[in-house]
Amino acid sequence: MGFDVVKTADLEWEEREDGRKMAVLSDRANMTNSRARFWRYPAHSKGRRHLDPDQEEVFVPIQGTLTMMLGEPPARFDIGPGEVGIVHLGTPMQLFNDTDDDVLFFAYGAPTDHGNAEFLDDAELV
Repeated sequence: MGFDVVKTADLEWEEREDGRKMAVLSDRANMTNSRARFWRYPAHSKGRRHLDPDQEEVFVPIQGTLTMMLGEPPARFDIGPGEVGIVHLGTPMQLFNDTDDDVLFFAYGAPTDHGNAEFLDDAELV
């Protein structure tokens, strides 16, 4: 048995493309069977559209509204703080911040298998 507590002040934020920032929780929390991260998307930014054949992913906004373009053809879903978006294996997805404010969200994936994602052309926001 065991546990880990991770304080946001202790996280190291890594700059990504498009001004996005990411902090890995998995290593700080000694997670071995799943992956977790915090993401911060600045206003009007987006992640890469992809589908993951190996990992279910869960997204929980903490601050702001996260826009998810899911499926093929892409359908828009906006989720706010406390709401949850779950993306199942093989589902095309792309995350956006379509607002004028930052979005902070928690992202969780299981199992830890990764690296097999297929990257796709960007979805058009509707």
